[in-house]
Amino acid sequence: MNQSKVEKSPMAIRVKDLKFGFSKEKPIIKSCSLEVPQGEFWMLLGDNGCGKSTLLKLIAGLLTPDLGKIEIDSPIGFVFQNPDRQLVMPTVASDIAFGLVSENLSPKKVRLRVREALEAVNLLDLENRPIYALSGGQKQRIAIAGAIARHCSILLLDEPTALLDRDTQIDLVSTVKDLVKSRGITGVWVTHRLEELQFADGAFLLGEGKVLASGDPLELGKRLLQIQEQEL
Repeated sequence: MNQSKVEKSPMAIRVKDLKFGFSKEKPIIKSCSLEVPQGEFWMLLGDNGCGKSTLLKLIAGLLTPDLGKIEIDSPIGFVFQNPDRQLVMPTVASDIAFGLVSENLSPKKVRLRVREALEAVNLLDLENRPIYALSGGQKQRIAIAGAIARHCSILLLDEPTALLDRDTQIDLVSTVKDLVKSRGITGVWVTHRLEELQFADGAFLLGEGKVLASGDPLELGKRLLQIQEQEL
């Protein structure tokens, strides 16, 4: 009987033997390697201080590794834990449009990109709303819309639900999962909330400055709980 072969997705992110530290004596990332398939939604988890956010910033190019290699598709969108760190313009539409300046688009195309991105995160009705009048969850959606407007291939999110209540948290992670799947984006999401793992295609468990394991998100969540219980 002939068996059909299942083709694997090409890798959108490749990290090999990465090493980084703010001081040479205490490296945070030690010989870290991982691969993320194109079009999938993966999460980084681990104990506090294990280097999750640092690794994400290295992948994004916000930090420069001491050693190792990073290959990543572009363009890249990055969402910080606190959206107030990246929303800089007075209104929703102007903030998203600001991220398109380098693309030299016509005003008409900018407006279309802005509206398309807002529609994707279900906030089209807030197009002219002042940034200060938004809730925390709405601000995170605007930060994500900025990446969508730039047609990013990679979306990196650094604990974007850390400051949100549970209902808003679940709504946001579900929205990002839908965006990844509907638009063929590759997503990497740093989390400390294990309930978010149910939305991921895969996960990486970080510890001791490297990837300890990768694969099924729920199984890795259980493994992290076991590690934490042993440390008590």
